[in-house]
Amino acid sequence: MNHSELVSLFWAAKEILRGKYKAHEYGNVILPFVVLRRLGRVLEPTKSQVQEEFSKLKNEPEELIDQRLNAITKQSFHNKSKFDMELLLAEPDNILRNMKAYIRGFSKNVQDIFDNFGMNEEIEKLHKKGELLHIVQHFATADIDPKKIDNHAMGTIYENLIIKTSEAANEAAGDHFTPREIIRLMVNLLFTENTDALDKKSIKRIYDPACGTGGMLSIASQHTSEKFPNVNLEGFGQELNSQSYAICKSDMILKGLTASNIKFGNALTEEDGFYNESFHYMLSNPPFGVDWGSYESKIKQEHGKGHKGKYPAGLPRKSDGSLLFLTHMISKMKKQESGGSRIAIVLNGSPLFTGEADSGESNIRKYIIEKDWLEAIVAMPDQLFYNTGIFTYIWIINNNKSAQRKGKVQLINSISFFERMKSSLGNKRHEIKPHQIEEITKIYKNFKEGEFCKIFENKDFGYTRITVERPLKRNFQASEERIKILQKEAAFEKLNGNKKSKSSPTQNDVIKVLQDLGTKVYKDYDIFSKDLDKAFGESNLTISSQLKKTIENALSERDEDAEPQVDSKGVQKPDSGLRDNENIPLKQDIDEYFASEVSKYVPDAWIDPKTREKIGYEIPFTRHFYVYKPLRLLEEIDKDLIANQKEISELQEKVLGE
Repeated sequence: MNHSELVSLFWAAKEILRGKYKAHEYGNVILPFVVLRRLGRVLEPTKSQVQEEFSKLKNEPEELIDQRLNAITKQSFHNKSKFDMELLLAEPDNILRNMKAYIRGFSKNVQDIFDNFGMNEEIEKLHKKGELLHIVQHFATADIDPKKIDNHAMGTIYENLIIKTSEAANEAAGDHFTPREIIRLMVNLLFTENTDALDKKSIKRIYDPACGTGGMLSIASQHTSEKFPNVNLEGFGQELNSQSYAICKSDMILKGLTASNIKFGNALTEEDGFYNESFHYMLSNPPFGVDWGSYESKIKQEHGKGHKGKYPAGLPRKSDGSLLFLTHMISKMKKQESGGSRIAIVLNGSPLFTGEADSGESNIRKYIIEKDWLEAIVAMPDQLFYNTGIFTYIWIINNNKSAQRKGKVQLINSISFFERMKSSLGNKRHEIKPHQIEEITKIYKNFKEGEFCKIFENKDFGYTRITVERPLKRNFQASEERIKILQKEAAFEKLNGNKKSKSSPTQNDVIKVLQDLGTKVYKDYDIFSKDLDKAFGESNLTISSQLKKTIENALSERDEDAEPQVDSKGVQKPDSGLRDNENIPLKQDIDEYFASEVSKYVPDAWIDPKTREKIGYEIPFTRHFYVYKPLRLLEEIDKDLIANQKEISELQEKVLGE
């Protein structure tokens, strides 16, 4: 059977499941049974030898047994049971019991895959529905002998089935499955620059911290084997979803790759299976908007290690951890003297601009850009993913830029590079065709400004966020209206009618003192403060500093003609209500900007000196590619309206005439 016939045969198992399983559940059965059938065929030539050797080793340590049996199979796995699919069918009445024994017979690394597939639960469900025997019969017809179907071909078949399963699940698969055209674009971009080292015979390592079903690692491996045959690309990944982990690990085994390079768990916490390891290449499509609050303490503890930890660039807000994956990947970059590393990661629009200067997001952008590691950002079309229709962006990070790219960032606007699909899959209505992938890659490689490409210096994205202060100017008056405002304040309401001491005032005492001040308008705070102290002193009353401040605020009103208030050192106090911020481009002198844009209009304003070093970074991607479209002329709009009204009238006459 050829490639397409085998894919059709395996996928046809859905006809047995139809009515008993929902469409998005077909993969729960089909994928593990494909793995089971393939592994059985791979182990078939050495089965009798394994049985014989195992009978001699039953009392030996498990590690020794694994080594001896794997040496016989010449694989990284084995099966100690007497069963295969043909023997299972020979005893149909005992198929459930024997099937469980068959799965238990596999080495632990394969059992791990079936455990994460939930294989035991699945075969029990099939047996209960009366379909286990039929499913085994169906898969037993697949002739996938390794002599006819090699590992590469088997991996491609399995990859096709993963895609079919994910498409059947539509948006339910979106968190763990990235459409293949997006991956191909990312891989193209990842392996377009710094390719000199790929022409020599070498081993390179590639890592995905949220590897899902393993598509990125798989396509990257396929790409390098075709373009750079001298390179052996070893894939490493980690996945939190158990079924996706099982699919990824089984895909590695079916392709004859090192399945132990795929780890289960959360790459962001202490479960990181590759702690302190580094990689030549990294790529990922982490979940958008993931909340990391549930493991906040572990993340902050790791961040506290600084450059020795996983988050040297900073921490984003807890509600969106996608940037955590990027900083995690940055911590695994090889040093420049060792050739450096290249990263491709898909992010939504938020990491481009969310967070002002000194925020976690801004500090992460600052860290990457000031180190001159941000190489390019590619804006992709919307409606590319199964579970979301938002616009997304591919970031390319490189800590070993070529000479022409040093100090620069390339922005590519490819939002129009798509074709509409004939039928949608969940939220996916658009796809990027191969020729469009090549075109985007060419724009990236050429590194020349044009309609879809702009090139900036690193500093173009930076700014100083200064705080602009204005003097506190208030007048004060003990008027009836302002005293009423005071009576609503919490500090005033705490006063009661019972004196704690002769000098402690009641509400009535305070009101009487203020009324005695009269309705004079004070434009100088110092004079008002002294008169206020004097009035309470003459009444033999003592007020707390908190109550005095409450009285002053209640009796005050902003007044541009009043004298500026100063502190004990004679320094003007700022009016927090008039406080403002200005983002000044790094390339512009702060004082020159302030003189032309602020002082010119507000002469008494000044810069808070502490904010002169408050540097932030943002990437306003859309603004750089905005094209103004003039409004249509009223005459054109009127003409269209008249034409539409005429068309509607004609349709009404036609309907009424019938």
